[in-house]
Parts: sequence; structure tokens; C-alpha cells
Amino acid sequence: MRPTIADVAREAGVSKTAVSFAFNTPQRLSPDTAARIRDVAETLGYRPHPVARMLTQRRTMAVGILTPQALSVIFSNPFFGAFSEGCALAAEESGYALQFISPVHGSLVRAIGRATVDGVVAIGLQDDHPEVEQIRRAGVPMVMVDSSVMAGMSSIDVDDEAGARSAAEHLVQLGHREFLVLGVEPPPPATGLSPDGVTGRRLRGYRSALARAGISLGDDRVLVGPASVLGGSIAFERAWEDGLRPTAVMAMSDAMAVGAMRAIGDRGLGVPDDVSVVGFDDIDLAPHTNPPLTTVHQPTRQKGEEAVRLLLSLPIRPEQGEPIHRQLATHLVVRGSTARAPQSRLEVAVAMD
Repeated sequence: MRPTIADVAREAGVSKTAVSFAFNTPQRLSPDTAARIRDVAETLGYRPHPVARMLTQRRTMAVGILTPQALSVIFSNPFFGAFSEGCALAAEESGYALQFISPVHGSLVRAIGRATVDGVVAIGLQDDHPEVEQIRRAGVPMVMVDSSVMAGMSSIDVDDEAGARSAAEHLVQLGHREFLVLGVEPPPPATGLSPDGVTGRRLRGYRSALARAGISLGDDRVLVGPASVLGGSIAFERAWEDGLRPTAVMAMSDAMAVGAMRAIGDRGLGVPDDVSVVGFDDIDLAPHTNPPLTTVHQPTRQKGEEAVRLLLSLPIRPEQGEPIHRQLATHLVVRGSTARAPQSRLEVAVAMD
């Protein structure tokens, strides 16, 4: 039979309240008394009930990772694994567990209401999401990651625009003029791309670099899909069936870039001989694709670590402190998936100008 708090109190010659103090607020007892109670508890094999302890301390010792898409979708992107690794590292250093939170029957507010966490790291949540205001009012300490900057909310992101700009500049320097962008579709119920979200910022970076080179990137050359290998493959196939013949693909996620490379190969074309491909993320797989993927590096694990550390530093009541915003740097990593534009295609493009 499992020993109870009453058993410990009787053996230690103290009250049940003193036993509770020994485990939850030992500073309320003398060091000798607290140590003696814990020794008795260990001898008896007593462990405080986790739910009772949570109610006593009013803390769950857990951090929530809130995703606007189902976990089955999120976990298909290797980026999220690296991000979660960083979150776990920072959480475990402080004695916290992680709890992944995805929409319950399509509702993020319902998901947060059911979560037993002390605070939330929300990734990919845009200000045009219909439940944002309700989430703000929930009063849960929260840090936004890869999101629109929202009033009163602390955030962590990377310099998406500069990273995308470096990818486009690299391809322009290689002589490319026919581009295709594979963007990350917004989670439902959103129907369009937020200009201040990750996809909007990266698209702005691509377009600014191309515009300086006199190249216009029309909306017909921007296709969106899930941030997964399958999503990238389907998006490229859709572009090809629509008659687009890019010499360069800029994908907003490495997973989508790998999918595009697969679809290019299925068409009997080569990377980079026929089509160059640039990703975004620099996931662990990127150096090991065939050919190795040129991509924009972002410090994904660091982003997860800093998001959790920032969350744990926030006041219990969000309105008590000023929001903190941090931006991490990106840089281009050139590997084997990009090369000079095919000469024959380049001559045709020049002749058409």
C-alpha cells in the first residue's frame, strides 16, 4: 500500500502541514526539521502526489509549445524537431517539462484552456488569426516565435527578410532570371498570407533583391503548400503543370526544397544543372541531400532555447512588464544545389528582354 502524508507525519512526529511544508515550502521550517521529514519520507517510500503539489505551489513546472497546426503536420517538418530540441534544453535546465499544444477541434483557445502549463511559446501564430485576441485575454505568459509582432507580447524571430534577400542575390549573381518561390501556407482558417508574418517577410526579401536586378516576381510564381517534403514536391509539380519553367527555385523551408528537388528529378531534370534550388532553415539533413542543399541558415535550436528562457524570465502577470523583442541573424550557406543558369535558357531569357 502506498504510504500517505499521514504516515510520514506520524513517523516524524509532526503535523501533515509540516510534511507539506518540507516538500513545497521548506523555508517555513528549520533546516533540520525539513531534512528529518524528507529522510522519513524516503525511508517509507513516500512521494508527494504531483497534482496536489501543483495545486499547493500554483505551478505546473511545464511549458507549453503552441502550434496553430495539428502536431501530425508540424512534426513532418524537421525544422520543428530542432526547434523543440532547443526548447527542451532550456526547459530542462530550469526543471520544466514540455507540453505540446495543438488546436482542439480547430480551436487554439480551447487548447490553451485545457493545457496545464505555466506559460506558452507560440510558434507561427499570426495577428490575423481569429482567436488571437482571445488568446491575449487568457492572461497566460506567452512568447511569440516566427509570428507577427503583436502589441503587448514578447517575441523571438530571425531576420527573415535579409535571409531571403541573400538567397535571391546569390541566384541573380549566377545569372538566373526565371524564378519560382515555394511559400509556407498559413494555417487554417487563414486564407491569405500575412505581410508581417514569416512568409510575408521572406517574400519581401526575395522581391526586393530581384527588383534591384530588374526582375519582377509575379504572384503566379509564388506557390504555397505545407512546410514538408510532400508539400514542396506537390507545389513544384503544380507550377510545372501550370507551364512555369524556372531555372531557380527559392523554397521557404528546407523540407519544401527537398521535395522540390525530388519533383525535379522525377521530371528527368538535374539539380543544379537544369534547376538550382535554395532552401531556408539549414536543417541537419541539408548537407547530406544529393546534391547538398544551398540554404539560408537560421539558428533554429537557439531560437527555441531563447524563447523558453525569455518566457521563464517574464513576470507571472504579463501586464506587469514591458514586452521584449529579440531578432537573431541569418546567413546564406552555399552548397551544391545551386549553379550558373543553363546557358541555353539564359540566352532565351536575354533575347526576350
